[in-house]
Amino acid sequence: MVIMSVDYGESRTGLAVCDAGEILASPLAVIEEKNFNRCAEKAAEYAKVAGAELIVIGYPKSMSNAVGERAEKCERLSALIEKLSGLPAELFDERHTTALAHNYLNTVNVRGKKRKAVVDAVAAVIILENYIAFRKNRFD
Repeated sequence: MVIMSVDYGESRTGLAVCDAGEILASPLAVIEEKNFNRCAEKAAEYAKVAGAELIVIGYPKSMSNAVGERAEKCERLSALIEKLSGLPAELFDERHTTALAHNYLNTVNVRGKKRKAVVDAVAAVIILENYIAFRKNRFD
């Protein structure tokens, strides 16, 4: 199944997509949009163009598992993208993904403006990789 993941941010939102065999997750795009509704519209359009069958939205719950303002916004984003795309959308735990993305980029020495441009897409890849692993473990 082709799955697209979304790492929502107030200014930049990272997108990633996997192949139909759910083997490889790759960065798809970074949406630079501060308007919530336009961001959802663009994400829904990317999902259609990528041929996604499912959209996974990063769900930033706190370490205590509490749902804060940011997580509530992701809940609204998930519902809106689902409505706009006509595709099912799921929320999936994204704790530590941005920190991991920064660590990966440190490892390959990506700095400055280049880092800012790709960190959200890398975080979306991490969300998607974790989701794919979750699906495989759930169905094994």
